[in-house]
Amino acid sequence: MSGSKVYFTNFKTELGVSYLQKLHNIMKEAGFENIDFKDKFVAIKIHFGEYGNMSFLRPNYARVVADYVRERGGKPFLTDCNTLYVGSRRNALDHLDTADLNGFSFLQTGCHALIADGLKGTSETQVQIKGLDVPPARIGEAIMSADIVISLNHFKGHEVVGFGGAIKNLGMGSGSRSGKMDMHSNGKPRVTRSRCIGCGSCTKVCAHDAPHVTDGLCSIDKEKCVGCGRCMGVCPVDAIDADYKTSSVLINKRIAEYALAVCQDRPNFHINMIMDVSPNCDCHAENDLPILPNVGMAVSFDPVALDQCCVDLCKSAPVVPGSQRDLSIAKMKAESKVIPDDPWRQSNPVTIWEPCLERAEEIGLGSREYEMITIK
Repeated sequence: MSGSKVYFTNFKTELGVSYLQKLHNIMKEAGFENIDFKDKFVAIKIHFGEYGNMSFLRPNYARVVADYVRERGGKPFLTDCNTLYVGSRRNALDHLDTADLNGFSFLQTGCHALIADGLKGTSETQVQIKGLDVPPARIGEAIMSADIVISLNHFKGHEVVGFGGAIKNLGMGSGSRSGKMDMHSNGKPRVTRSRCIGCGSCTKVCAHDAPHVTDGLCSIDKEKCVGCGRCMGVCPVDAIDADYKTSSVLINKRIAEYALAVCQDRPNFHINMIMDVSPNCDCHAENDLPILPNVGMAVSFDPVALDQCCVDLCKSAPVVPGSQRDLSIAKMKAESKVIPDDPWRQSNPVTIWEPCLERAEEIGLGSREYEMITIK
């Protein structure tokens, strides 16, 4: 059995052939035109990049995808969900400002950008994941309202789950703020009382009477709290955040489950750009040297096969001198430690990534077996 088809092309070009043309060509070769886009709403799930980070995908690539969708009769929009942490994308207005500053304007991309979970990250759809006895996934409403989902992914390292590709962008990236908390934490929201101003916004939004303001400070009754995360969305000073307790294994598995919630029961297509492979997520307000050279672009209807193929391609890529990966390897050698066999743990030794792909295959999101078809 050959497995799912993954189409790959490197970044070598001939005179007159651009990367944008190569992306269009590889999408066509993979069967993109077999999707019925006619009058369908098409969510292009992307990461707009935290302000200050420069390794996110250029908006030119989003333009290729959006134009192709529109050419086939679809109605594309770029989308992402708000973040849990304090930064330039924690609410829809700041998020859209950041998208514009990073070049994702209508004039540049040819389509509108929607923040899928609304103004404060509380607009969500609860999705029961078929065949799994797990809590419903909390997905940004606009993503779940789309007829078709396309993930356009910057394939790079990640300090918690090893790497970020199609499954990470679909799963963690499509979760509302409470959904992100669900994936990150097996606990409840917690209050940093030194930040609390006692405004009571959290008490007004909670349907379970869990937050209380006593003597000018908030506390949360963990027995009443259901972990929805709405109090985090309304707190004006970010005094309420997630209680990060879950191990990397559980985070990885939950990300895979959320990705299935996004993809089930509708057409989906996935694009990984293995370029500017930073050691950490584009959620950082900075980026470091790439840990390996640019490899190429890969596409597939199977996000699991796609991510596995890209992992394997990166395993054989050389180390960029002076990068976090290079320095980490040198430190492990100096301490006589065993050097891991993949660039993700070489760069961030405490990370683990296999459980995500294992869980994704187990629940039917896709197959880790693949056939790579190389396109010039």
